[in-house]
Amino acid sequence: MEPAEGPGALGLHGDEEIIEVVELGPPGPDDLAEEMEDVDFEDEGADEPDAEAWDSEDDEGVEDGMEAQDDSEVTFSLHSASVFCVSLDPKTNTLAVTGGEDDKAFVWRVSDGELLFECSGHKDSVTCAGFSHDSVFVATGDMSGLIKVWRVDAKEEVWSFEVGDLEWMEWHPQAHVLLAGTADGNTWMWKIPSGDCKTFQGPACPATCGRILPDGKRAVVGYEDGTMRIWDLKQGTSLHVLKGQDGHQDPLTCVASNQDGSLIMTGSVDCHAKLVNSATGKVVCVFKMESVAPKAPIGEGEEAESNSVESLGFCNVMPLAAVGYLDGTLAIYDVSTQSLRHKCQHESGIVQLLWEESSAVVYTCSLDGAVRLWDARSGKMISEYRGHSAEILDFAVNKDASIVVTTSGDHQAKVFCVQRPDR
Repeated sequence: MEPAEGPGALGLHGDEEIIEVVELGPPGPDDLAEEMEDVDFEDEGADEPDAEAWDSEDDEGVEDGMEAQDDSEVTFSLHSASVFCVSLDPKTNTLAVTGGEDDKAFVWRVSDGELLFECSGHKDSVTCAGFSHDSVFVATGDMSGLIKVWRVDAKEEVWSFEVGDLEWMEWHPQAHVLLAGTADGNTWMWKIPSGDCKTFQGPACPATCGRILPDGKRAVVGYEDGTMRIWDLKQGTSLHVLKGQDGHQDPLTCVASNQDGSLIMTGSVDCHAKLVNSATGKVVCVFKMESVAPKAPIGEGEEAESNSVESLGFCNVMPLAAVGYLDGTLAIYDVSTQSLRHKCQHESGIVQLLWEESSAVVYTCSLDGAVRLWDARSGKMISEYRGHSAEILDFAVNKDASIVVTTSGDHQAKVFCVQRPDR
């Protein structure tokens, strides 16, 4: 098997070849059969379109020769422009929903890329999409603020609503309740499918990011003016407002909470990540990233200087937090000692990061089109997966961390099998 894998591992990174071989080694005979079946199928079908996409798109940051390497098992290519967002259905992890710049959203099967149905009727780029906690509903939202909800089994639209320009959207972790933040500073909450509605009025600037806390009773929302509010969803009142010194100097880009919701972390264009006690609303500490010395990611001086926190998250099994920066730094912080534990450098900007549900492994996707797995305890890279010919814009990991689904500027969504030999 090994020689045949050679061309797949063109990428000049010593460890990549090892990953290829190891991946086909230890799994049981069934896994192997399945994987080989997919690999053959993929190679026949997908080689040529990939090569074309490569020729027509002159992408910086994607290494020469990379077009030959496609580690993915399944490619979904019904989108005709950049694919902005992806979510997996929480109950079975067998369905994905993707939304794109082509004003389209699709629900499709992860195992083979088979289309289940199109979420039709959007008139602007679909930037938000996700399933309810029990996978009964799927919601899609476009930039103009049109939100639609579909019943998955019946494949039919059950609700739609129009708000101002949409910034983010999220389902409640235990109920058929949808939350969304808009450019006018409002956060909206609806019961689905009845449409009962409540709004939470923020400052007169965009509500740039938001997250419902694990208790399901509160939500944390970040704003463009650097402030952050913790809302009581039932009462409709703000429990805490962080502004001035406690807030950020620049717009918030992302927010996360730990598993029990006791800690919140906010990230901003100001390159700071703040750790906040959700009960008291007090800042526990600030993680500041000193700029990385002359590592200009791209030839343009302007872009090389700009940096910001792009994504962050807490580990479920150890007191660790990860922060991903636009300059390509992945920082692993120890939450208990509030100190920097590791700095993992990427070739190009990090778009998003996700922790594995039950281990200290961080997944990153970046502007160079690769997905990487990092061991947060050692700070070492475990593996790297390629296949896109442009930047990855969003990704999702299934519950048992065996599959990663990515979306990209190359108009494709891809499914990667990431089962690791050490499990």
